Amino acid sequence: MPTTAEKRAAFHALHQSGCFTLPNPWDAGSAKYLQSMGFKALASTSAGFAWSIGKPDNKVTRDEVLAHLSALCAATDLPVNADFEAGFADDPEGVAANVKLAAETGVAGLSIEDSKPGGLYEHALAVERIAAARSAIDADKSNVLLVARCESLLVGQGDLDFIIKRLRAFADAGADCLYAPGLADKASISEVVAAVAPKPVNVLLGFGGLTVADIAALGVRRVSVGGALARMAWSGFASAAKELAEAGVITPPADAVGGGALNKLFG
Repeated sequence: MPTTAEKRAAFHALHQSGCFTLPNPWDAGSAKYLQSMGFKALASTSAGFAWSIGKPDNKVTRDEVLAHLSALCAATDLPVNADFEAGFADDPEGVAANVKLAAETGVAGLSIEDSKPGGLYEHALAVERIAAARSAIDADKSNVLLVARCESLLVGQGDLDFIIKRLRAFADAGADCLYAPGLADKASISEVVAAVAPKPVNVLLGFGGLTVADIAALGVRRVSVGGALARMAWSGFASAAKELAEAGVITPPADAVGGGALNKLFG
């Protein structure tokens, strides 16, 4: 298995050119499976992990997430980007302390959001929080890639000028990669890419009917899927459980993964 330093160097290199898909596992098994599919890197999903332990999204504790990140990093040879929510603190000092703990799990990248229950952080504070995360990463020379997220589209504030102003400020504060989940059309994505260039942009797949190829053609460096894979896994589970409860049978789909294949993969 590559060292943590090697994973981090490889992750930075992926952001230099081209576009890569960053799927989101929710446990060690799904991480191992995605690695077997040939992906170059992975990202955790706060929602997928929360559901896996019977909690709603954004209700998982910092220590639960830190343990989860350690497990993901230990399970795969691939670099892992942490969905670290809003840093589990409001004040910049708290964000910095928690980012240091996250880096100790072995993650190659780490995302910090600019929202809390009730809405977005005020602009100056949001920028200070990213600057604090940057300082924490630089202080311990971890080389963790810092991703700054503008959550405005997810909280109903869709003004593109607002998003660009905030992402530019995050870039100036030291973010290595910029991310505004919910961008849904080619024109908006292209404008964001141009606005923060040469820094790379992450786009969340699943909005506007765009494919990875469509998004890559706009100059985006990485495409993630958030909790989509976890939701689809839960959908398959729920469908089978409903059939079992109502009809007393389970009908595997034609393309169901066999137990033997999983045992071979995990063996």
